[in-house]
Amino acid sequence: MTEADAPPASQQAPPEFGAQRLLLVGTGALVVSSLPFWLNWLRITYPALKLRLVITRSAERFVSREALTAISGRTVQLDTWPDEPTPSARHVELAEWAEAIAIYPATLHFVSRFALGLADTPTLLALQCTQVPIGLAPALPPNAERFSNYRSHVAMLQEHPNVVVLPPHATRSATTRRVEESVAPAPLSELLQHIERLRQAPGEPVEKP
Repeated sequence: MTEADAPPASQQAPPEFGAQRLLLVGTGALVVSSLPFWLNWLRITYPALKLRLVITRSAERFVSREALTAISGRTVQLDTWPDEPTPSARHVELAEWAEAIAIYPATLHFVSRFALGLADTPTLLALQCTQVPIGLAPALPPNAERFSNYRSHVAMLQEHPNVVVLPPHATRSATTRRVEESVAPAPLSELLQHIERLRQAPGEPVEKP
């Protein structure tokens, strides 16, 4: 778990991002509480971008759908199957709507489920069935990046030509209060830059981090 203060605005020019529809998925790491900052940044930086936001149940511990809905101007979905029958399939809607997908932050649990091909939520099933660019910015517990399970799962995901996983950064842990290596997700702006590289070169080898 890492400290999740809103990141400062970048002094650099924002990266080019040509997708018109972005599916943004927040999972249950503490840093998901910075999503309001990033939603404002997206709205200001890419005013024409259409955004759809989904969060997991565990993410609701750290950020409210009410706040995210107010900021984004669109209802934020919970990554669960609907209780009542619907005429459409939620995972198909997500997969067909998105031109690019960002998982920010991606927990260790989410990375593992995606890599293993699990599809027990609408978002995971959509990820398994789409060819649009997908970027993940993992947020990890201290020392998790050193273990073979995580490394093997990242390697499995990187084999997909439409998936990029950014290495986590160092930050001060909210639990240990020490500066820990490889725990904080890369900035969303950096993740979009890598997603755009995949989007501009579909089916071609792209150097990945």
